[in-house]
Amino acid sequence: MNRGFLTIHSCPMALIRHVEWSIESLLGPVQIEWRPQPLVAGTQRALIEWRSNKDYSAELASSLKSWHYLRFEINYGNQLFRHTPDLGMHRSQIDELGSILITENQIKFALTKSDEEVRELLDVALGTEWEVELERFRGVDLQEIAQLRAI
Repeated sequence: MNRGFLTIHSCPMALIRHVEWSIESLLGPVQIEWRPQPLVAGTQRALIEWRSNKDYSAELASSLKSWHYLRFEINYGNQLFRHTPDLGMHRSQIDELGSILITENQIKFALTKSDEEVRELLDVALGTEWEVELERFRGVDLQEIAQLRAI
């Protein structure tokens, strides 16, 4: 049985019930604890963990991306999905340490291009723009943890 994680970095308050319904239609009843997202006014954030023998990550990502204003990440097994309203969806394969795997075909294709295009293609394969955009949202949880430890 594998463990999956869905991190919703920002969800507008008006979409919460719709998002919960989308998640529960795939994973069954889940307890979702929503917390305010201080980086985007009027939004909430949540972390959902599930265990399953079936990989629901692609179905879950597909269902959630239809709610355009969501920022989320899904990690299940060797699958990583990242979504932002401006960039859309990024999917990648990861290893046991969380490093993104780039295929031989992606590298061969990139090497047929100019130096600048090689960099751009590899950045897309690695999801660099998604990483940059979502990093500040991940930092909110780390700041909360640091504040709790300081108390």
